[in-house]
Amino acid sequence: MRPARPLLLAATLVAAAALPALLTPGTARAADAAFAATTLNLSAGGESRAAPDMATITLGVSTQAPTAFEAMRQNAARMDAVIKALKGGGVEARDIATSNLNLSPQYIYEQNKPPRLNAYQASNQVTVTVRDLAKLGPAVDAVVGAGANEVNSISFGLADPKKAEDEARLEAVKALQAKAALYAQATGLRLVRLVNLSEAGGFSPQPPRPVVMARMLAEAAPTTPVEAGELRVRVDLSAVYELAK
Repeated sequence: MRPARPLLLAATLVAAAALPALLTPGTARAADAAFAATTLNLSAGGESRAAPDMATITLGVSTQAPTAFEAMRQNAARMDAVIKALKGGGVEARDIATSNLNLSPQYIYEQNKPPRLNAYQASNQVTVTVRDLAKLGPAVDAVVGAGANEVNSISFGLADPKKAEDEARLEAVKALQAKAALYAQATGLRLVRLVNLSEAGGFSPQPPRPVVMARMLAEAAPTTPVEAGELRVRVDLSAVYELAK
């Protein structure tokens, strides 16, 4: 085993001796220039606003019965009516997706007594995409009338956010350029070139607007009022600029 050590040391010395040959004059000059360059690291964001043209809403049916079978049977019947109401209101089958299905026992808890089974609760929820916002309020009314007793949340979106995102990108670039020019002026340097540009962020809607007490709203007005508002689209950029005297 001992004779192997000189061989290993010799190989290491040969490899180390070969390293200077890899650093040609051109690469050495480039490395020196990069080391000597003064760079400026900046980040900025741009925003645009757009009216939403689609919405996603979660709704469902919750039922209770003495037996698990009866709870599921009642739930299935009412959920079938809800889905038919959605389709009848112009929502396509591809825009209706089951998001939760649950069956659980319900117990009564009394002090100093073991839990007592009271009933079974079945819950079935679907997530629905509405591509025509004019149909959103009537759709909520229709499903509540058909038996839905859970309307949990609603969020708005854009079917094609590209235009809004591009507008936000342009605003972000303008903000970056303004920052770079300001720092260059403040330091007495000039901008040479943009070295690197990277993007982070994207579509950023307003917080979802919950639909609470849908049945009460439906009874209080001919159509449940739903206000879409505006969506905020934000793009964040990071950039490296080279500066010189």
